[in-house]
Amino acid sequence: MEQRKLGSTGPTVPSLGLGCMAMSDAYGPSDRGESIATIHAALDAGITLLDTGDFYNMGHNEMLIREALKDVPRDKVQISVKFGALRGPAGEFTGMDCRPAAMKNFLAYSLQRLGTDYIDVYRPARLDPNVPIEETIGGIAEMVKAGYIRHIGLSEVGSDTIRRAHAVHPIVDLQIEYSLIERGIERDILKTCRELGIAITAYGVLARGLISGHWSKDSGKNSDKTGKDYRLMSPRFQGANLDANLALAEQLRAIAAEIGATPAQVAIAWVAAQGKEIVPLIGARTRNRLTEALGATRVTLTPAQLAALAKAFPPNIASGTRYAAEQMAHLDSEKPATA
Repeated sequence: MEQRKLGSTGPTVPSLGLGCMAMSDAYGPSDRGESIATIHAALDAGITLLDTGDFYNMGHNEMLIREALKDVPRDKVQISVKFGALRGPAGEFTGMDCRPAAMKNFLAYSLQRLGTDYIDVYRPARLDPNVPIEETIGGIAEMVKAGYIRHIGLSEVGSDTIRRAHAVHPIVDLQIEYSLIERGIERDILKTCRELGIAITAYGVLARGLISGHWSKDSGKNSDKTGKDYRLMSPRFQGANLDANLALAEQLRAIAAEIGATPAQVAIAWVAAQGKEIVPLIGARTRNRLTEALGATRVTLTPAQLAALAKAFPPNIASGTRYAAEQMAHLDSEKPATA
């Protein structure tokens, strides 16, 4: 698999990473055995970057990864962890805490749950409005010096915050949503990251399955029965927005058929083609979906095909915001740059 570098100071990783969130019930019930088998299959295929968060089902995801990696040499895999999100006993999100003291506490628990002495990339999940980013990054930098963290990343922050953080300690990557129907980072964030030598680890490359070619209204009905699929709270999966977005998915299906690939493969290949500093995170939680996603590495989009996709999916084409209103209000990445 092609290798890409996480920023000017970060590690070299495969051109695809594996996002593990959905293996911990975020998109409805998941199968533990199949999740572990999928991680093993990803490693066998050359994917070594695993992304998680300590709040994914309250530590479940980290413990799942620990089990999957118990026989894997530690230096053969890179683990990326998000921290700072607070949750209540019912699973509800209650805020952010990115104070250095809290970060050290989160880190200690993650190291224990993952069964490792260090984390490759550690990042605040969102900007804590009550803590200057300089304080958060300064605290993480202390843990880098102590050997518990190898590199520092960011998640869903805007250009101004990126610059302030990078001035404290080199940032290797920004984790942020990027897909054919979510191109917000093209306004200024992508340019800022390129200027500073910061990579992009792109999540939501299939718009949480919306443009994968596998989602339908029946998918939503089936997920709703479990009550565990948080996508159904997203405006893009509701009412007229869903109808409009599924029409976009059909548009992608038609273009993909001409290319000779699946919609998911074309969507992943498009993100990967936007720059060598971009690493798509695929959220496969089964071996079948992983196999399909891996096929994207064999899809080389021609300039004409890239132009056709850009024309069919211009910025702001999606119907509905990517998160509910209260979450959108807390996204630093949605704020325009002032510098």
